[in-house]
Amino acid sequence: MRLRPTTLILVLFCSQAYAQQTGPQVSYKPIYNPSTVQLKIFYALALLESPEASRILTNDPALRSLYKKKNDHLNRAVKECGGDAGCYTGPMKFTQDEIKLVSGRLSALYKKDNGLGKLVSEDLIPSGTYILYDSLSPEELLVKAWELEAQGLNHTIEVYAEGKKPNYPAIDSIAFDVKSRSFGTLAYDVTETLRQEQTRNSFFGPSMQYALLWLEVNGRSEAADYEPLRYTENKAAFLHAKSIDSLASWGKFKYSVILVPGSGPSDPAVALSPVGMLRCRLGALRYFEGLAPFIVVSGGRVHPFKTQYSEAYEMKKYLMDELHVPEKAIILEPHARHTTTNLRNTVRLLFRYGMPVEKPGLITTTRSQSLSIGSAAFAERCRRELGYLPYRLGERLSDTDLEFLPSLNSLQIDHDEPLDP
Repeated sequence: MRLRPTTLILVLFCSQAYAQQTGPQVSYKPIYNPSTVQLKIFYALALLESPEASRILTNDPALRSLYKKKNDHLNRAVKECGGDAGCYTGPMKFTQDEIKLVSGRLSALYKKDNGLGKLVSEDLIPSGTYILYDSLSPEELLVKAWELEAQGLNHTIEVYAEGKKPNYPAIDSIAFDVKSRSFGTLAYDVTETLRQEQTRNSFFGPSMQYALLWLEVNGRSEAADYEPLRYTENKAAFLHAKSIDSLASWGKFKYSVILVPGSGPSDPAVALSPVGMLRCRLGALRYFEGLAPFIVVSGGRVHPFKTQYSEAYEMKKYLMDELHVPEKAIILEPHARHTTTNLRNTVRLLFRYGMPVEKPGLITTTRSQSLSIGSAAFAERCRRELGYLPYRLGERLSDTDLEFLPSLNSLQIDHDEPLDP
C-alpha cells in the first residue's frame, strides 16, 4: 500500500517521537494510585514516590533531614501551637531555601539510567504534564516540575488552610472563617490527625499529605470527580472513539467534537440552568446534522459556591433523557471551572482518547459566550491565566458556532489551580 506524503510524514514523526521520548505520547497511560486527587494536582511528586525513585531520595542525607524537619514540626506543633492556626500551617510549606536545596539535590542525584532518569523518560515526558518546558534537558525538566509542584503545594495550604484568596474567590475559597476561635481548633485536629497517620517517608510526604488533608476537610475533591473517566462516565465514548480507528473514518466528519460549555445555575437547588439546557439543544442540533461523532459537555461543580451539581454530568443526562443523544456520543469533561479550561480540558481528552488533534473541533454555545470566546480579550485571558493559548480559532460559522484547533500545550498542569489543575 502506498502512503500519501502527509500520512507518511505523520507516521515517521510519531514513530520517531515514541522512540526518542521527545514529547507526549497518546499511548501513555497516567497512573491512578494511590490517590487520584494527588495525581491530578501533584503528578511529578506522585512519580517521585515510585519504588526506584523513592530509594534514591530516601537515601540522601539532605533530603532525609528535610523530611525529619517537617515530621518533627507535626509532633512539636500539637504541643506548642495552641489556638494559633498559622503556627501549625506555616512550617508545613516549603521555603524558597528548601525548594532550592531540593532542586540542587535532584540535579546531583539525577542520572539518565537510574530511577530518576527513567521517571523523566518513561513518565514525565510522555505524559505531557510539563510540555511547556519540553525544551529543557531531562534533568532540568525534573527540577522544574519539582519547583512548580512545590509552589502549588504551598498555594494549596495558603488557600485551604490559611484563607488566602484563590484566583476565583467567589467559587474556590476556603470553607471556614479563619479568624474564628474554632479554626485554631480545626488546625490542631488536622495536624494531629496527620501526625498519627503519616506514613510516607519522602522528603515532601508530610507537606503533601497536609495539603491534601486540608483539601479534604474543605470538601474540595473536584479534581478527582468521576476519575478515571475512561473507565466510568466516558467508557462508552472512549470505546466508540477507539472504533473510529482510521483517518478515513474520521474523514466522514467535518469536526472531531462539538464542545458545549456549561453554565451553572444561581440557585443551589437547581441541577441544570436554563442556559445550560439551551446550549445542550444547540449542540444536539449540530450532532444530528452529522458534523461530529461526539459532543463534549464541559463544566465542573462550580456555581453556586460549593454546589454538589456537576454541570457536565447534568448536561449529559439532559442530552440523553430529553434530546435522545446516545451515550456513546457524549464525552464528559467534569472539571473545568472557567471558559478557558472548557477548551483546555477538552483538548486533553481529545489527545488522551487518541482522537485526531490535527482535526478542527466546533464550539457550540449561546451567542454571548461564543462571541466572548472569539474575542481578543478572551485570548489575552488565556495567556494571563494559563500562560498559553489552548486553541487556535478557525472560521466563525454563526453567532453560536466557532471552529477551533487544539494545542497540545493544554496538557500542562496548572500548579495554582488545585480544583482543576
